[in-house]
Amino acid sequence: MKKSPQLIVLLGLMASTFLLGSCKKDNDSLQSKKPVTEEAAAEIPPATWQEHWFEHVQLLKRVYYNDHIAVYYDNDMPTNVTWPYRRLDSIWRYTKRTYGEFGPDKRLFVILHENKYSGGHPSTYFDASHDFRNVIDVGLNGSWADSTGQPLHITAHEVGHIVEGASKGFHNSPAFPLWGDSKWMEIYQYDVYKSLGWTTIANAWYNDMWNKVDNFPVANTRWFRNWFFPIYSQHGGTATLNKFFALLAQYFPKNGSNYARNMNWGEFVHFWSGAAGVNLKAQATIAFGWPASWETQFQQARQTFPNITY
Repeated sequence: MKKSPQLIVLLGLMASTFLLGSCKKDNDSLQSKKPVTEEAAAEIPPATWQEHWFEHVQLLKRVYYNDHIAVYYDNDMPTNVTWPYRRLDSIWRYTKRTYGEFGPDKRLFVILHENKYSGGHPSTYFDASHDFRNVIDVGLNGSWADSTGQPLHITAHEVGHIVEGASKGFHNSPAFPLWGDSKWMEIYQYDVYKSLGWTTIANAWYNDMWNKVDNFPVANTRWFRNWFFPIYSQHGGTATLNKFFALLAQYFPKNGSNYARNMNWGEFVHFWSGAAGVNLKAQATIAFGWPASWETQFQQARQTFPNITY
């Protein structure tokens, strides 16, 4: 995903503190005029919202809301683009069913821009910067008409950052410096698309991720093919993705509601092994290699977190 310079700064901060063609039939069950419950009506999202973060200065207008999402467009965003109402509702509902609630406001706030603020960023209910809401704010160079390609993927990507940064009532992403901006999102998005029954989208995403090569932690690393997908397909699927965050919440060091520090590679493999229920050292060696320092970290992690077993 292309990121703005300001977002790059944000992602750097996340690493240390947060770390951060239209589809005619898409299996979504949401109706565009779904009634709002009495409980939700007591917390109706504001009709307008003034941006006050980074270079964003737009007065946003609410174009849709229900119990689960609130969608805001600026004046240049075409109001006939309505597929995000359905897609993001489905993604957010599935995300909450899978990973739990994300704060007292159950809604995801979706902000979309056309031909400005290229790229995207998330914010969570822990963050004052976006008024303590779970937010994805995405700008696209070009049309938002395609509900199955890049516009869908970039919005789903930002929701994945909310998962890693605010799951289970704790803030920050201890693994962010290791997997970076996109690697967790690759398996998160595949699982979302597959689980929602968006088979064509899921298959296309799988093919793209299968061939993806990165230069970290070593050259020619294939995160999806050699790490995340083998774990997902062989050791528990969706439940294993969720369990990783559950184990972090249960055992990883914290300062109040914030994770106290980042993970090292040995801890990363130890926690994922606990989530998968099997020692993943051999899989990590295939995916990343296994330097001597990682062996030391791995053995120390097993001593430091002995209740994580496999």
